[in-house]
Amino acid sequence: MPDIWDVHCHFPRNFDGTGEPDYARLLDERADALRAVGVVKASLLSGGRMGGPRPGPSYEECLEYAKRHEDLWVPSAVVDPEEMTGRDIKRLFEQGYRGLKMIGVRRAYDDYKYFGVYEMAEELGMPILMHMGVIGGGVDYQIMHPRRDAKAVEALKRMAAMGRNQGRDVSATRMRPFHMDTIANNFPNLKLIGAHMGGTGNYDEAASVTRWRHNVFLDLSGGDTIERHAVERRLVGHEIGVEKITWGSDCASDEIAMHVEHMEQVFEQSGLTEDQKHRIRYANAAEIFGYLQPTFAGE
Repeated sequence: MPDIWDVHCHFPRNFDGTGEPDYARLLDERADALRAVGVVKASLLSGGRMGGPRPGPSYEECLEYAKRHEDLWVPSAVVDPEEMTGRDIKRLFEQGYRGLKMIGVRRAYDDYKYFGVYEMAEELGMPILMHMGVIGGGVDYQIMHPRRDAKAVEALKRMAAMGRNQGRDVSATRMRPFHMDTIANNFPNLKLIGAHMGGTGNYDEAASVTRWRHNVFLDLSGGDTIERHAVERRLVGHEIGVEKITWGSDCASDEIAMHVEHMEQVFEQSGLTEDQKHRIRYANAAEIFGYLQPTFAGE
């Protein structure tokens, strides 16, 4: 079974805010699901209160839970650059975090206000995974619809109970691949991973940035649509080089095996060699996080 690095694995959280989940059990289940398909390292996206109060354990509590599978987890802190400074990032690093995640920012990713966070992340060698494009999930994704799909009705009711039908200050235009170009030009040694191949609607933009900026990468997470577009639009190994792509689950534990299978189908349909598959499954992420040292042609 080939080794895989999951760069986009969320700490299990209680999204509806009811009751207190058994986080230890949920994390064990996620670890078991990952190991079963060959994942040997997973960037565990932990803590944070992006966009206001958010259910789930604190940064410190997440690190304690992560000790249950220290060989697997690479802790990555979900941070809000609106509220945090470089000093906060350094404190997270000292606690044990080795990467960062951003989503739902209140300004464009490349706003000067956020540069202190990027400067410290670069200094400490902490890669940043950045959500790209529209934020959504469940009934937000309108291939399913309550008029035709009973599961969509359940999802709609669940989202309404969570308050998701209220206004929120979120915009896909603040989370575009071109923002990574600005950041990469100012912080050339900072490693950035744009989630979801740059986001649907942003593929050309994402391909352009990854093509020209040495330390900008993308992940293949995002579900069936991203996986389908990766083949239909000749993204993997064609518009976007295999050295610039990583894999992430970004899903529930019981869906991980399915998306690993989809990844392998993308590889086959894109005509990748075994070495190219290995780069996307594991090697690119291992180099991004410093577990492997890059080698160059002629060495």
